[in-house]
Amino acid sequence: MGTFSRQEIIEAFEHYQGAAFQAGQSQDWSCWSDCFTEDAVYVEHLYGRFEGRAAIHEWIQSTMTIWPNSAFTSFPIEWYVVDEQRGWVICQVWNRLEDPGDGSIHQEYNITVLHYAGNGKWSYEEDVYNPAKFGEVVGAWIALRKELAANKEAN
Repeated sequence: MGTFSRQEIIEAFEHYQGAAFQAGQSQDWSCWSDCFTEDAVYVEHLYGRFEGRAAIHEWIQSTMTIWPNSAFTSFPIEWYVVDEQRGWVICQVWNRLEDPGDGSIHQEYNITVLHYAGNGKWSYEEDVYNPAKFGEVVGAWIALRKELAANKEAN
């Protein structure tokens, strides 16, 4: 038996998901970074390693509020696994761009590993993904936005 109950870990994970959605909508990432302990570690394979909640917040706030990253406004979970023994959650997160104007969905996924620390907080996150795939999705989304804008202008 692990230190934390499955229910406690799931409740913290649901809160984390809600905070990600709120942050994506508001562009204020404070509620999301507050899901981490003061000494948390965040490993982001493209941007690096961030140590401490303040460093995590500074990075996420500066990165996700600059276009086109700011257009990633929702982060639905495709699946997740709870490892009660370790207090870990491993999940597939869709990073979804806002509607380009025609109702189509443009997204790419990452695998996230979270370590639960108790009291609703996470002590570790690692995101694993293919940056080239994200570039392709963003490029196609930008091209479609331009095409839709040109069509709208022409009509």
